[in-house]
Amino acid sequence: MTAPVSKLLEETQPVSMAGSKIQAFWNHPAGPKTIHFWAPTFKWVISIANVADFSKPPEQLSYPHQTVVAVSGLIWSRYSTQIIPKNLNLVSVNLTMAATGFYQLSRKIQHDYYPEPEPAEAKE
Repeated sequence: MTAPVSKLLEETQPVSMAGSKIQAFWNHPAGPKTIHFWAPTFKWVISIANVADFSKPPEQLSYPHQTVVAVSGLIWSRYSTQIIPKNLNLVSVNLTMAATGFYQLSRKIQHDYYPEPEPAEAKE
């Protein structure tokens, strides 16, 4: 009786370290075969857009928008540490959202409530 082809392939091909790590990532409960991977991956777009807005003048920033980004980042960061399976992508994207939101809020508050003093004119 002959062995199945898959069994023969397993015996003849060495298992590499990289292959086993890729396979472990692929088969992880929060891996690319699940929504637990793709939802936070696409959520990075929000953080990237917020980082791109660092170059915007503070008067164009919105309190409600940045408050929602910052607070939702905090709330979901806490949630993402409590769920199973552990999802480091979800934790990191939410911490980044909170950080960028609070940074933008600090820029807006500094601009609105602590304006830079006007330079004094030289008297002749």
